[in-house]
Amino acid sequence: MNSRQEKILGAIVEEYTETAIAVGSEVLLDKYDFNVSSATIRADMSKLEKEGFLHQPHISAGRIPTDKGYRYFVEKIMPEQKLSLSDQKKLQTEILKLRAQKNRLTRTTAKLLASLSGSLAITGAKEELFDFGIHELLENPEFKNIDEFSKMAEALDYLDENVEAILKKVKQGETKIFIGQENPIKGIAGSSSMVVSTYKTKSGEKAVLALIGPKRMKYAKNKSILDYMKKLLSSSAVIIIVFGIWY
Repeated sequence: MNSRQEKILGAIVEEYTETAIAVGSEVLLDKYDFNVSSATIRADMSKLEKEGFLHQPHISAGRIPTDKGYRYFVEKIMPEQKLSLSDQKKLQTEILKLRAQKNRLTRTTAKLLASLSGSLAITGAKEELFDFGIHELLENPEFKNIDEFSKMAEALDYLDENVEAILKKVKQGETKIFIGQENPIKGIAGSSSMVVSTYKTKSGEKAVLALIGPKRMKYAKNKSILDYMKKLLSSSAVIIIVFGIWY
């Protein structure tokens, strides 16, 4: 893949993340500085499709990224991103407040993450899980599909059975991104992505932070949320999972 094709793939990921609409060559020409003809853009998009990085859902539609396209984006194109100072302050304030009041973190953390991510947040240890943000989840256009909604609902019912599988997939201190079919959560593999971090609590227990959302999720931002939250919760045995889905 040459540099222009990388830029095209990155632009399509960016546009699709924001709109959930297949991206056409005219959008790329209008919004990005390629300095080439529309024919050249279309030829590059066709090449990226043939090589498995893009998919055209309908003949007259633009393209959307495939699992392979997202993987290339995450590994080769995606810039590192730090959590914004305002979000850092928000997380710090809430976590410190809860600790000062000697309150349990799990339920409020779910609510906090739901507000930051716009998705359904689930928090807790293996024997105790909490969720918040079902309204945010249903706002995603991907969830208009009743079959995908049913799969997600079933995954939530059996979430506790997937905790060990998640823990085994990520090394201590690592932050790992699972895309589509790589997703270790039963029932939704192939339809969603997950960003996972693990750490050890002061008691020595292995804990996990995970964000699950549509494949058009904001990977860099979600990774920054986990990296920062991991620091704040390093003394708390917590599992955090944020759900969403795509079509």
